[in-house]
Amino acid sequence: MDDHTHTGPRLRPAAPAGPNAGAGNGTGPLAGFTVGVTAARRADDLIALLRRRGAQVLHAPALRIVPLADDTELLAATKELIDSPPCAVVATTAIGFRGWIEAADGWGIGEELLGRLRKAELLVRGPKVKGAVRAAGLVEDWSPQSESLGEVLDRLLCAGVAGRRIALQLHGEPLPGFVEALREGGAEVVVVPVYRWMPPEDLGPLDRLLDAVAAGAVDAVSFTSAPAAASLLARAEARGVREAVLASLRGDVLSACVGPVTALPLQGHGIATVHPERFRLGPLVQLLCQELPGRARVLPVAGRRLEIRGHAVLVDSELRPVPPAGMALLRALARRPGWVVGRADLLRALPGAGRDEHAVETAMARLRVALGTPKLIQTVVKRGYRLSLDAGDCAAAR
Repeated sequence: MDDHTHTGPRLRPAAPAGPNAGAGNGTGPLAGFTVGVTAARRADDLIALLRRRGAQVLHAPALRIVPLADDTELLAATKELIDSPPCAVVATTAIGFRGWIEAADGWGIGEELLGRLRKAELLVRGPKVKGAVRAAGLVEDWSPQSESLGEVLDRLLCAGVAGRRIALQLHGEPLPGFVEALREGGAEVVVVPVYRWMPPEDLGPLDRLLDAVAAGAVDAVSFTSAPAAASLLARAEARGVREAVLASLRGDVLSACVGPVTALPLQGHGIATVHPERFRLGPLVQLLCQELPGRARVLPVAGRRLEIRGHAVLVDSELRPVPPAGMALLRALARRPGWVVGRADLLRALPGAGRDEHAVETAMARLRVALGTPKLIQTVVKRGYRLSLDAGDCAAAR
């Protein structure tokens, strides 16, 4: 996985399929928000962190991983390194390195591989990889404090790579710039493709997530690898929903990435992204806990504090779930707080309402019940409805 967030196998579906899957409990910082999770690895960990903070989760693995035991490319690269030992080995991820050693053991060539690695210069990307290397009975020669592959590359190039045979352990995606720079410097590079990504076998959850993104029914989508981001966009293209998905991701749907490498495919399509300073799942969730509430609309209405979240409203500190039609009406009213919004305009805001203005009255009645405080919305006879914005508080509304 990109940006040093490494994952384990997903053992079971983490949430029922559908945009309302995985309802969070209580009034945590993410209560009332829906977050899409595209991770295949450690998805259960990420979903648990999100739910613990109140989020609803829509899980849609954007990728699947080729099982190591069946990976003929990994087997071929391992045998090549045993037959022609490398001068240097670059270990990029802890789970990838462990998986490589375990796969070699399963093929009966683990000791031979370890023997070759002991004689090579062993460069590791960061502390987690260092731990995996030492658990295998090896000792690294060097590791950058920055945990950056760019610093690893600089060290190799500064020392000179001409005529050297260098093995690069990959994890789910190629590193073309790294490989090309080494080859231009005269090195012979052997890539070790641990955990290759493939499209998911069941595309249903991903399609449902794409539909939810296009409809603005999720508040954020989390990405923990660049291949997952690229896969989501590729599937949107294949289904003919690319422009609608891009419009949402460029607009109100937040793209939260575990690190800058993960964000690159999205940024290449003009999508603004956020990522934590530490490229881990915990900080990613904490970032969502800051970003999503910060985007919520807060209004002083009828003496109450009204905070409009993705699929619910905080009335003072009480979370009130609201049906989709009600949220559509509430957002239409909140766009002009304190002003009367006509039934015709509200009808246009209702998803699939048709031409019958009675649908507005029905949805409005349900919205008032959901809010639990009828006085928040005032009926203006023969004109429409308005939020009962507190007098003199128009400037305070944000």
